[in-house]
Amino acid sequence: MYRIVQGNTLGLTDVDEFIDQINESLVELQDFFDPTFDIFVARSPGRLDVMGGIADYSGSLVLEMPIAEATFAAVQKCDDTTITIISRPQNSTKVFRFEMSLAELDVADYQGIGAAFSRDSSNHWASYVAGVFYVLKHELDIEFTHGVRLLISSQVPIGKGVSSSAALEVAAMQAVCAAFDIKIEPLELALLCQKVENRIVGAPCGVMDQITASCGVKGSLLSLLCQPAEIQGPVEIPAEIEFWGIDSGVRHAVAGSDYTSVRIGAFMGYRIIADLAGHKVTGLQAGLVEVTDPRWNGYLCNISPTEYEQEFLRQIPAAIIGSDFLERYGGTTDSVTRVDPAKTYAIKAPTEHAIYENFRVNAFSKLLKGEINNTTLEDLGELMFQSHASYAACGLTERGTDRIIELVRENRPNGLFGARITGGGSGGTVAILARRGSRKAIMDVADQYGRETGRRPYVFHGSSPGCAAFGRLILGSAESGCAKTS
Repeated sequence: MYRIVQGNTLGLTDVDEFIDQINESLVELQDFFDPTFDIFVARSPGRLDVMGGIADYSGSLVLEMPIAEATFAAVQKCDDTTITIISRPQNSTKVFRFEMSLAELDVADYQGIGAAFSRDSSNHWASYVAGVFYVLKHELDIEFTHGVRLLISSQVPIGKGVSSSAALEVAAMQAVCAAFDIKIEPLELALLCQKVENRIVGAPCGVMDQITASCGVKGSLLSLLCQPAEIQGPVEIPAEIEFWGIDSGVRHAVAGSDYTSVRIGAFMGYRIIADLAGHKVTGLQAGLVEVTDPRWNGYLCNISPTEYEQEFLRQIPAAIIGSDFLERYGGTTDSVTRVDPAKTYAIKAPTEHAIYENFRVNAFSKLLKGEINNTTLEDLGELMFQSHASYAACGLTERGTDRIIELVRENRPNGLFGARITGGGSGGTVAILARRGSRKAIMDVADQYGRETGRRPYVFHGSSPGCAAFGRLILGSAESGCAKTS
């Protein structure tokens, strides 16, 4: 039986539950863990996107809360040359298993790595975890000389827009680094995990998810300026308010076409504005360009609403065909997406979302740091409703999330002040601002939505520390002969 010989649970009950899982696996998954070797454990939470969302890839300020639900990774080194990964989803009897040899880490480039996983859809889930080894090897020149047994267990619901993927990547990388004594700062770890998702998984996400999972602070919103990744510190959630999440029951996916098209549209909009402003364009290659930009430092979100309205609004097209855009502008500055010549992209709505969302998030942050009264709550709520409306203009909402927003509006007299769709949109979870102690109103909204749709919505509440704050646990057993104490 394994027990903690180094580290602290921080009073988190899910930690003890995961250790129980490991001990149960000694019987259920025979020969997986070797009781004579220590196990290294990491814990990483999902996140509730309170404000900012998809504007992160345009350089916006974002405000993210690490949620109570988390993903665990347990890593044990072994004497063979195989990486074996087992995933045990929450509330499921299924066990997913993936194996690869250390020799497979020698794939020459990311394109080859991604292609290897895409060929077999049944193993795509493993790319989030196995990708950690590829990135550590190719970015930091880490040579893995021992095989690994890696157990994954997650309480972060999948497909609900609370970044289960980032929680998985961060927990896995933290545990691997602990087992192999690899020293990485929390911010660098998050950036490497984003590379896993962008380059290996193939999802063009921004960086806010991985940074929140790694660097988040319990009971606070992580304030992150995505230029590219400047942590401005935690914004403590005032005692008068709390944030909740209600899942729409409509599966969300960052890799979906809607999210990707809106991202491309925003970068196309920036490229058009750069051209209008006379900025120098260099490095044209395969649809990727570089812009020498003295005014906005390369980020769409640095254009103020006033500047946009006075100088550019009337010259931004509502939409454009990819081939026409490429012929005139050559490409965009986004290194993780490509313009499809045959596709028509919305330009105006994604461009305006990035510019106005950054303004809204900054206003929201300032209000949170001031006196909290009824007027403040109304203003905070209105900013969230405006953010949701902007998502809708981009085509990133759907009937379920829109209905939850309507129900929140109807319950404003009961202590609910604002709501918005989160993350990449097109389903997933709605973030809700409430007066503290408004559980009944929240549950009333969830129950009403459930009756209308036949879905049983998952309700998110509470916060927990990011992976860096949790640190690592080392588990030892009587067989390992480890004499360490907790």
